[in-house]
Amino acid sequence: MRHVNDPAVIERLMDTPGTWAIVGLSQNEWRAAYSVSLFVRDTLGHRIIPVNLRADDVHGEKGYAALADIPADRHPIDVVDCFVNSRKVGAVVDQAIAVGAKAVWLQLGVVDDDAADRAKAAGLDVVMDACPQREIRHRRRPA
Repeated sequence: MRHVNDPAVIERLMDTPGTWAIVGLSQNEWRAAYSVSLFVRDTLGHRIIPVNLRADDVHGEKGYAALADIPADRHPIDVVDCFVNSRKVGAVVDQAIAVGAKAVWLQLGVVDDDAADRAKAAGLDVVMDACPQREIRHRRRPA
């Protein structure tokens, strides 16, 4: 079934302080994950955890190679923010379910309805094909 984002879920995830694991966040300043993760941390006020294949630290934050590598003292993971190709995001969503994340956020252009259905069936909130930086701009437009 085609996923439709719930504006109330987007608002709650953005406004409720928490921990966001940013999958696909590397030291590459040209990638969207680099600037969006700064926005999530510095503007929205969330704690971020970089997740990338090399386990590189980013923005002074300790990095991990996989969600399962994040130690228990850094949990709960409130949001798994996915900056990966749509063909690969299903595996990330399955990992998010396995580690007990509360929500998955699939970035702009990242779409996998089957993965979204699995996440919802497991009790996770889902945002798909959206970016927090763009969402905040929509909220600040005058009515």
